[in-house]
Amino acid sequence: MPPHRNASILVFVILASHVIGSLGIKCYQCSSDTDPEGEDNCGAYEKFNKERNIPVECNSDESKMPGTFCVKITQQSPRGFIWDGRWRQVIRRCASVANTGVTGVCNWGVYENGVYWQECSCSEDSCNAATSLNIGLVTMLFALVVPLSLSLR
Repeated sequence: MPPHRNASILVFVILASHVIGSLGIKCYQCSSDTDPEGEDNCGAYEKFNKERNIPVECNSDESKMPGTFCVKITQQSPRGFIWDGRWRQVIRRCASVANTGVTGVCNWGVYENGVYWQECSCSEDSCNAATSLNIGLVTMLFALVVPLSLSLR
């Protein structure tokens, strides 16, 4: 078998395993507006506690919303500081449609009433637990190394 064919088969197998693994993505699902009084289960004011929350498979019956990627939405009022009475809301959930059509990025803006919003999306298991979301290292390295190795032949 020619060497370039072996490389093509290897690329196909790696990509197929990546796709198959991403079909059942697991995301954290919580919303700070449903937290009990005095608790911060979704990480609006304190660091998000992964021990208190369990990621849920997005296409299972446990999921509040089906999806193919995870999203974290943060909203914050415009006045004062957090300890001064400003409110913050965090929502973590599965999603199937990104407002921008792109996953692995964060977008932000300000509503007409002055409320700041940020929406970050990602496509790896439990990735919406992070403070900021990044593209997976394996995916990035694979995207760089394979074309380089094929071009050197």
